[in-house]
Amino acid sequence: VFVNDVHLSDDTPSLADAFKAGGYDTAYIGKWHVDGRGRSSFIPRERRKGFDYWKVLECTHNYNHSDYFADSPEKLIWPGYDAIAQTRDAQEYIRNHSKDKPFLLVLSWGPPHNPYETAPEAYKKMHPKEKVHLRPNVPEDHAAKAREDIAGYNAHCTTLDACLGDILDTLKETGLDENTLFVFTSDHGDMLFSQGMQRKQKPWNESLMVPLMMRWPKKFGHEGREVDTLINTPDIMPTLLGLCGLSIPDTVEGKDYSAPLLKGETPEADAALIMCPWPFGEWIRKRGGKEYRGVRTKRYTFVRDLNGPWLLYDNDKDPYQLDNLTGKPEAAEIQAELETKLAKLLEEHNDEFLPGQAYIDKWGYKTDENGTVPYRN
Repeated sequence: VFVNDVHLSDDTPSLADAFKAGGYDTAYIGKWHVDGRGRSSFIPRERRKGFDYWKVLECTHNYNHSDYFADSPEKLIWPGYDAIAQTRDAQEYIRNHSKDKPFLLVLSWGPPHNPYETAPEAYKKMHPKEKVHLRPNVPEDHAAKAREDIAGYNAHCTTLDACLGDILDTLKETGLDENTLFVFTSDHGDMLFSQGMQRKQKPWNESLMVPLMMRWPKKFGHEGREVDTLINTPDIMPTLLGLCGLSIPDTVEGKDYSAPLLKGETPEADAALIMCPWPFGEWIRKRGGKEYRGVRTKRYTFVRDLNGPWLLYDNDKDPYQLDNLTGKPEAAEIQAELETKLAKLLEEHNDEFLPGQAYIDKWGYKTDENGTVPYRN
């Protein structure tokens, strides 16, 4: 899935299928967005990729009083702010679940996401736009709108922080907090006018870098630690299965980093592949959207588009990515090294880096003039 509003193939191995095979109950609450058959459509059990307990909406960007479905086509409503209502549903699931059987529960919040002004008023009041400090890479001509959007984004985040705390409190209340692997992550960041850009898909840090936090006192201890390594999205499924001692399907891509994590060690990973196979939505071609492939190391970001090298940043010396080193003599050696790393990663992923239309044609997707797969509500 590299564009919105398309469906996963029926034979795609899922996290829920793997956990069910290991004896776990499975539950999903919140945003799904991989069914591709209408953003407000009922999703029958056979398309739920192994999840049994089900309170889900395919997609919305309202985040208040949203419709959702459970096990019948009858529309239900999450009252108030979606994430708060979804969190209450998750708490109810945890409280009512049998203590004798393990479970996999995915709580999928929509925010933080545009529209930014839809968080609860109490949290919006905590983040007045006048107090927003802009990153140095936000151009002055975008400053006013950036402050407004960032204030709303922060209000969404603070609301979710309270929701996260409620889940942790419920785990403690039910006696599950010591031996529950709790994972917090996201699918993308948001530029919020850094580099003068908005939203996702871009190869800059604000779009690429997402949180990945794990809590498991029984196995990881109570002392927090920061693991400085490069973990990509495909690595999450095998790592979670490995941590839980479950079998990893042969078809699953990505690396299992569970062994070093359980030993308190730092997994060895010196480079991560980054990509945009097909620009769409807000980042359409007339706004500069384009295909790219790149490599992110602990220090550098290097990106190629179809015409050749595009971006090279030393993230240690230039954390806001304001000095593009591509083609500069002083960066020739590291650029060549990163070119080699990228070529190796592309080979490992069987990625020929073709024009985006080749992938659209391969999967039979139909797109509009903006490169977006048309969807229905």
